[in-house]
Amino acid sequence: MAAWTWRFEKADGAEVQPSVQPEEFTTQGDAESWLGENWKELAEGGADQVRIFEDASEVYGPMSLHAEASQGEAS
Repeated sequence: MAAWTWRFEKADGAEVQPSVQPEEFTTQGDAESWLGENWKELAEGGADQVRIFEDASEVYGPMSLHAEASQGEAS
């Protein structure tokens, strides 16, 4: 059975430890759902982007954790 895992990176591609520890996921959908629930905390914890892997093969990435849509909101 395949294992789906996330790699957490700074904007320059350097790997960082995530502020929320992910589990190993058995489906891509489970991995993406987890990221959807935790991306904001991960970004606040120092990760700028993520890549997703199926076993050792990169499926896609890097994907930014910074939501462009929120830049227009007052902070």
